[in-house]
Amino acid sequence: MGRRQETHFTLVSKDSDFHELSLLYGSPPKVVWIRRGNCTTKQIEFILRNKLEDIRALAVNSESTYLVIL
Repeated sequence: MGRRQETHFTLVSKDSDFHELSLLYGSPPKVVWIRRGNCTTKQIEFILRNKLEDIRALAVNSESTYLVIL
């Protein structure tokens, strides 16, 4: 058998279910939960670009499993 392959990725969602699953099971995947009402794709892009450093910090922090963006 080969080595176990670990996949590390971050999931971005407006759905609270993914956040709740990360609380129950941890990561991977890491979860970015965007807590906004209806908004356009452009607005989501703007939010993610503004929070890029926080998202990168989440990705490298072994103790964090999620990031909530208000």
